[in-house]
This record gives sequence, C-alpha cells and structure tokens, in this order.
Amino acid sequence: MDFRIIPCQPDAHAAAVREIFNDAIANTTALYDYRPRSPETVLQWFGNKARDGYPVLAAVDGAGELLGFASYGSFRAWPAYKYSVEHSLYVRGDRRRSGVGRALLAAVVDHATGQGYRTVIGGIDADNAASIALHLAQGFEHAGTIRDAGYKFGRWLNLAFYQKLLRGPERPVEG
Repeated sequence: MDFRIIPCQPDAHAAAVREIFNDAIANTTALYDYRPRSPETVLQWFGNKARDGYPVLAAVDGAGELLGFASYGSFRAWPAYKYSVEHSLYVRGDRRRSGVGRALLAAVVDHATGQGYRTVIGGIDADNAASIALHLAQGFEHAGTIRDAGYKFGRWLNLAFYQKLLRGPERPVEG
C-alpha cells in the first residue's frame, strides 16, 4: 500500500478535497449536485463535521498528497435515527481502483463502530458498478433503490442504498 489513512485537515487538504468534489460534480453521478463547491463551502463542510463530531478521513501518499477522502454524518435528523450514519467517499480520478476506496471505506466503518453506531448507509448511483462492488465486498447489503431520485446529465438517476450493520451501542437508549 503506497498510502496511509489519516485525519483530513482543512488547512492541508481543503483545496484537494474541493478538486475531488468538483470533479465528481462535473464528471460523474457519484454526487447528485450541479454546482461546483467554493473554497468557503468546503471549509464550512469541514467545520460542520468537526462541530457535529463526525470524522473526515484522508488517504494520502508519502508526500502527503490527498488521494481520496471519506466521512459520515447523520442519516436523518430525527432522534430515533441517532445510531445510523450515512457515509460519503470520494477518490481522485487517477487513483480509483487502486485500493484507496477500499481502505477509506474500511476506516469509516471502523470509526463508526468505535463511536457506537449500529448502521452505516451508503447512497450510491445504481449504475455505479464499481462502488456497489466495493460495498458488497466489505459486507454491505442492498437495502433498496429509489427510482428517478435525481436528474443529471440529461437523464433520471436511480439511488441505491447499501447498509452495513455494526455492533451498535451496548445499551441503546431512546431520547
């Protein structure tokens, strides 16, 4: 493995995170968005993750260059969903299918397990065979597909949900 997983730092990685986000927006259906992220938007995203206690993990090479990143956040805003998180994972175009995504997904799952979450959910464009295969290989299961959930590049997009059950909290509580 010619990279390592570390905490992603806004001062060191925000510009590269922005480039990866914007490539995904402009060229893929990995992100159902139309507008490129501004530097301010990316810094706000980092700040929101830190405020809410969610990690942002980075895959970096020996020179510290960002190859990809992953995070998670709340799945839904209501209290009963507090043990479920939805993750996001993006890999730089020239490093896809090199093990970076696999390592980032494993790190996100490990982190969520350590924080006592019960379910990690990934929303994946249903035509993204590589991402679906990655998730299945790491123990995620298909949990359903929402047809025509998004519209991008002149066509309707189907959003497939994959989930992985974790240990969860030893004593879950309501409220």
